[in-house]
Amino acid sequence: MSPSPWAFQAHALSWLVVVAAAVGYWRVLRRGGIDATRREVLAFAGGLAAALVALTWPLADLARGSLTALVCQRLLLLLAVPGLLMVGLPEALVVRWTRPRVIDSLVRWCSRPPIAVPLVTTCAVATLTTAAVDASASQAVVRAALDAVLVAAGSVLWLPVARGFPATHRPSPLGRAGYLIVQSIVPSFLAIVWIFARHPLYPAFAHSATIGGVSAVLDQQLAGFVAKFATIAVLWAVAFVGLSRAHLLGAAGEDADPLRWADVQRQFERADRAQRPKSAWFPGARPGETGAASAAEDH
Repeated sequence: MSPSPWAFQAHALSWLVVVAAAVGYWRVLRRGGIDATRREVLAFAGGLAAALVALTWPLADLARGSLTALVCQRLLLLLAVPGLLMVGLPEALVVRWTRPRVIDSLVRWCSRPPIAVPLVTTCAVATLTTAAVDASASQAVVRAALDAVLVAAGSVLWLPVARGFPATHRPSPLGRAGYLIVQSIVPSFLAIVWIFARHPLYPAFAHSATIGGVSAVLDQQLAGFVAKFATIAVLWAVAFVGLSRAHLLGAAGEDADPLRWADVQRQFERADRAQRPKSAWFPGARPGETGAASAAEDH
């Protein structure tokens, strides 16, 4: 007989990761002398709470035998967890963590909507292939890896609209709303397939213990509705709030996206980094000789 999907599991590793993240957040703020607002602390705590709901009993165990439960878990990991954690990071901490050249370049590149949409879509589809779902249902390592991929994809999803990341490609309020609408439609096209399919598409769920007597086909159709409408509800709500806020600020004569010192400072840092490699190619050259040596090499 298949084990009951409601059988309790401790998920000690998930608890350990979440508690470590909470302790690390508190220690970084305290040692770095960074002041976090009440809103930021509550948002970060909310992100950790969402991670616990997604990665521990009962949802994590139900997701191994129900596509609807798996979709709910994915929505938390893709939308709620990274979005709340990013809101919970103070700007000073974000500036510090994104200062290294590799991280800064990666964040700047992923903040472009034409890059973010295909990246999120690729991750969403790849983690829902039959092979990936079957492997995650039976192997804890694969399941943990796919959960990490979803959180990373969610971070990319929110980057173009997130505040606090210096000198990123943040569109206008209308552009952000359009971007979120696109993200609510393109990555979730598999939901339409689930709704209209007449047979189970995932063997891992076709032969698992049923939850509440729901058949595998009905569970698959419910998963399609949940995936489609929950994604639309969340992303469209954020788009509407962003447009409303920009309209109110515009009516009050304020800029919805004012230029911040962190943006200017990051641009100076990038310009400084762009100049450093020129002398690195000629370690013995004097400052005035780098350009001449480069020109001579070109000839």
